[in-house]
Amino acid sequence: MLINRSIAPILQKIAQEFPVIAILGPRQSGKSTLAQMVFGQHRYVSLEDLDLRLQAEVDPRGFLDHYQNPYGIILDEIQHVPGLLSYIQTRVDREKQAGYFILTGSQNFLVNQAVSQTLAGRMAILTLLPLTIDELQASSKLPGSLETLVYQGGYPSLYEKERTISLWCSSYITSYIERDVRQVTKVGDLAVFKLFLRLCAGRIGQLLNVSSLANDCGISYQIAQNWLSLLEASYIIKLLQPHYKNFSKRLIKQPKIYFYDTGLACALLGIESADQVVSHYLRGGLVENLIIIDLHKQLYNLAREPQIYFWRDNHGSEIDCLLERGLRLVPVEVKSGKTLNLDFFKALGYWSGLAGQLPQDGFVVYGGDENKQLSYGHAVGWRSVHLVLDFLLRD
Repeated sequence: MLINRSIAPILQKIAQEFPVIAILGPRQSGKSTLAQMVFGQHRYVSLEDLDLRLQAEVDPRGFLDHYQNPYGIILDEIQHVPGLLSYIQTRVDREKQAGYFILTGSQNFLVNQAVSQTLAGRMAILTLLPLTIDELQASSKLPGSLETLVYQGGYPSLYEKERTISLWCSSYITSYIERDVRQVTKVGDLAVFKLFLRLCAGRIGQLLNVSSLANDCGISYQIAQNWLSLLEASYIIKLLQPHYKNFSKRLIKQPKIYFYDTGLACALLGIESADQVVSHYLRGGLVENLIIIDLHKQLYNLAREPQIYFWRDNHGSEIDCLLERGLRLVPVEVKSGKTLNLDFFKALGYWSGLAGQLPQDGFVVYGGDENKQLSYGHAVGWRSVHLVLDFLLRD
């Protein structure tokens, strides 16, 4: 059973305005499925096919002529033939047909480099990440427990048919992450790279110390920086930047590290079941990861660039997540506990006092089910994290 994606109506609308639409995101996030569902009359061409890729590289004009269609063409995994974009530009400028070219790509660094040279102003770029909590709820596939969702993650393949989760995630890491990264950089020792990934997973929710990470892995600082950049551009890790607004306090300037999917993180940590998540030392960080990335997913599904940060001063006072929209800042604390506790709201109260905001405009997303509006903030169960964005985006 295919799961309906929240981004589909936005995609349909934008396709009436731009001649080229690029859908970017990690492999297996559902990009090609989404494109074929929304644009059912377009010709579909996968550039994963080596023969088709060679044809597109050797004779790009002939390739586009062969697959032309009154409705349009879907070119899947366009990063394999970035040179094709120059020829697409020529067609676009000549035909001026909205929604004709639908491109998908799983390597942001390659696609964006080519776009900046060719299709600027002619193409809309959307980002599709794995499934949101809302999408899983709407399809009646949301796991019954928070720990199960953390362990399983959000990749659609794991919800469309019965699979062994740990095997799927480890295969994903081997087949996709390693191959994609090696395509654009020289990774001599894959064992060291896999250790690097595991060390990144072990730092979820923590301030990123690149020097420490490099030393623990036995690589140089510059290699560690390069690998982090590649993993972020491949939609594997997310470096959450600090918010710099100065409330007369010295602020931390290091980013925090998260994974775009907690299922992959669990596999890298050696977690083999949802029960192991319950007692794992990184349980709090994994739940925090899940909620913060879900907010990113929801904003991307609305074709909005997420303005999401964290806040921390040099005394250790911290807000897990700050959402920014214009002049509005919405602080969010994430707690894995299932029972509401007044201590959950302490950081919100402290930050609100510094920012000159009402504490009741802040949120605590916790591991329970009940939603409450309290005088010291909103309490929101993990299944209802969409309420945070409803508040942020209200007029």
